[in-house]
Amino acid sequence: MIVITAPTGQIGSRVMGILLNEAPERGEELRVIVRDPGKLPDAVRARVDVVTGSHGDAEVVDRAFAGADAVFWLAPSHPKAPSLDAVYSGFTRAAAKAFTVHGVGHVVGVSALGRGTPAAGRAGHVTASLAMDDLIAGTGVAYRALACPSFMDNLLRQVASIRDDGVFTDTAAADRTAPMAATGDIAAAAAGLLLDRSWTGTGEVPVLGPEDLSANDAARIMSEVLGRPIRYQRQSLEDLRAALTGRGMGNALVEGYVDMMRAKDDGIDQGVRRTPETASPTTFRQWCEEVLKPAVQA
Repeated sequence: MIVITAPTGQIGSRVMGILLNEAPERGEELRVIVRDPGKLPDAVRARVDVVTGSHGDAEVVDRAFAGADAVFWLAPSHPKAPSLDAVYSGFTRAAAKAFTVHGVGHVVGVSALGRGTPAAGRAGHVTASLAMDDLIAGTGVAYRALACPSFMDNLLRQVASIRDDGVFTDTAAADRTAPMAATGDIAAAAAGLLLDRSWTGTGEVPVLGPEDLSANDAARIMSEVLGRPIRYQRQSLEDLRAALTGRGMGNALVEGYVDMMRAKDDGIDQGVRRTPETASPTTFRQWCEEVLKPAVQA
């Protein structure tokens, strides 16, 4: 039995899609925790055991983890949370207890790059995510944290600006190179670990994408794929703070994002060497062709 949290999110839904194809032939059953089962396609609901509620709720995870062999864990965003601890470790504490109570053997979580780097203790969401990893690892389960850089898919939030103005923004220096990963590759790494549970102990599995890119590189590739000029506009951290606050995000999360983006521009995502094991296959050009271009043209 594999339990999937956040099955309607951009990573969880992809994990679920892979497991729906591959788990049955391996004798694995699937269970999902979801607040609103109506958001699951009918064909999915017919093939999985559904536990309704939040996976931050002790009663919900107690039901969901009974008989579970493995869990895909993702702490969801909570824009009005009072602290970053509440978003990550606070949300996870009930599940961590339930892992132990129900003897869950293996957990795979979505986390961040940065452990062991100089900025790891002052990187906002990254720092809080690493603390969540430590909480889970401390339960005694076999745990793998998927250590992720920025997601290529985050650019989908800027589809309107890319389409209408030919502009995308970020806070990094235009020529700073860093890894980027497609959420589909992160989901594939998670599914692989959930299906082949021969691993033991705790550790990280970096998902680095196949190459480091700068914002200037991304602008060039987008321009070539979309067939029109796309330029990068650097956003200051102050402007980022104002934009997030304007969207109604609470102060704790706003400052967490500002601290994280400052750390990324300081190189926090570049502490792991890319190897055949840490690279993931989807290039930024491929992602632009398969995901961004259809979204811009929709």
